[in-house]
Order: sequence, then structure tokens, then C-alpha cells
Amino acid sequence: MDFAQNTLDGLTSGAAYALLAVGFTLIFGTLRRANLAYGACILFGVYIATWVAQRSDAGLATLALVAVAACVLAGAYVERLCFAPHRERRGNQVASGAGIAAMVASFALWMQFEEAATLLLPRHMYAFPALYEGAPLALGPLSLRVEAIVLFAATACLLAVLWLVLQRSRFGVAVRALIDDPLAAGLCGIPVARVFALVFALASAIGGIAGFLVVAAHGQVTPHLGMWATLKGMLAMMIGGLGSLPGAVLGGFLLGLLESHSQWYLGPQSRDLIAYLLLFTLLALRPGGLASWMTRWTSTRSAS
Repeated sequence: MDFAQNTLDGLTSGAAYALLAVGFTLIFGTLRRANLAYGACILFGVYIATWVAQRSDAGLATLALVAVAACVLAGAYVERLCFAPHRERRGNQVASGAGIAAMVASFALWMQFEEAATLLLPRHMYAFPALYEGAPLALGPLSLRVEAIVLFAATACLLAVLWLVLQRSRFGVAVRALIDDPLAAGLCGIPVARVFALVFALASAIGGIAGFLVVAAHGQVTPHLGMWATLKGMLAMMIGGLGSLPGAVLGGFLLGLLESHSQWYLGPQSRDLIAYLLLFTLLALRPGGLASWMTRWTSTRSAS
């Protein structure tokens, strides 16, 4: 029963990690650059929603829209200042030093967003309207929180919508063309700058939803949310494989399960250590992450 309960809890955490990893992967997959300000944008959006909640009787739906809108605006600010000026390419290669410059600039904006959020709400912890305040559901000997069901269902719906957008829309075709060859995509008439901006907006919206669901499930928000979102999202992305959306989802759920079981069987101090050991092992044995294993397995099945 302990194993089953920990698995349920791990899947809940993994749903949030999967959303964060998908947001990181969308940006990295199209731009081939890491946005270090992604978690800080989520923090900023959630803090704006918390500020609105303290000064009005806004419901959860309104607060979710505020968090997503603020996160998208913060993402647009990062894209304009950090990534748009370094988009010049030479052939298929990013201009020398542009990737490093964009990453350093996004780190500077990370600090900026954290300072702005803590100036807006200076206390260490603030209450946030809860998704559900009742008792957990009893599933025989197991218990399942209602907010966990909401988080998992929202994650499944968002991932399904994202798959449809990327696979069945003109925007999705443009995104996949940019991932394959940005220069050829531009020569074919795809508006590269606009597609990059829309990818940033989409990733930021996903991050805003993830941040809102996490703080509403816990009923509180702290300034550590930005660091937490950055570390968990990047860790899940690297475990799954850089640039792979299925890998990001798988990496997020695997990270959640690993943390839940290691905390129960080995203690809370070992939770993060086990996760980083897994990442180190994967990078040593398979630098492409879980995505490279999935590709190899699919190729083997097709050949047989």
C-alpha cells in the first residue's frame, strides 16, 4: 500500500514537472538556447495573481487568467530583450557567442523578476486561494487529494491540446520546420521572428498554468517558486532529452515518481540527491536522455 500511495503522489508531482519541462523544451527545441528566466516569469505571474487575490474577491478562474497573462507578458519581455537581438544566423549555425549572450541576459532578467516580485509582496510566504479545501478522497486504503486530480487532468488536457496544435495546425508545421532547419524555413516564407515570439508566448502560458496549479494545490506561495520551477523543469527536460517533448513529459513523471519513492524509503534528505544521480547516470550512459532510448527502441521494433 505504501508503494501504491507513493506512486499516486509521485504521478501528481510528475504532472507539474512535465508541464514545466514542456515549457523549457518548447523554447530550447526551437531556439537551441536555454531560457533561465522561465521559472522567474512563472514566479512573477503567480505573484501578480496573489497581489490581485489580496485586493479583490476574484475567483480561481480569474486568478488563473491573471497569472497566465502576467507570465506571457513577462515571457514577451524576456524574448524581446534576451533572444530577439541574438537571432542572427550564419547558415545553419547560431552566430558566435549569441547563445551564451542570450542565456546570460536571461539570467539577469531572472534576478530582475525576483526582485520585482519580492518588492510587490515582501513577506516570505503568502496564502493563495486553494483549489479544494475538503478532505482527500478515499480509494480503499489509498487516499487521493482532489487538487491532485485537477492537476493531473489539467496536465493531460494541456498536453493533448499542445499535441494537436503542433501536429494539426499551420503554426505547428511552422514550429517543426524551424526545429528541423531555421534557415530553410525562413527561405520558404515562414515568418521566423513571429513564430519564435508565439512559441515563447505558448511556453509562458503553459508555465503560468503550471505555476497557478501548483500554488493553488498547496494554498501558498513563496519567493522560492522561481528557483524550484527552474530546477525541476530543467532537470526533467534533461532527463527526458533536450528538445524532445515526449521525453520532457516522460522525464517529468519519472522525476516525480523517483522523488516520491526515494523520500519514503530513504528519507527527505536523499530525494534531490537520487534525482541528480539519475541525471548524472543518464548523461554518462546516454547523453540524449530518455528520448534517445525511445528512438533506439522504436527503430529496433521497426527493423524487426
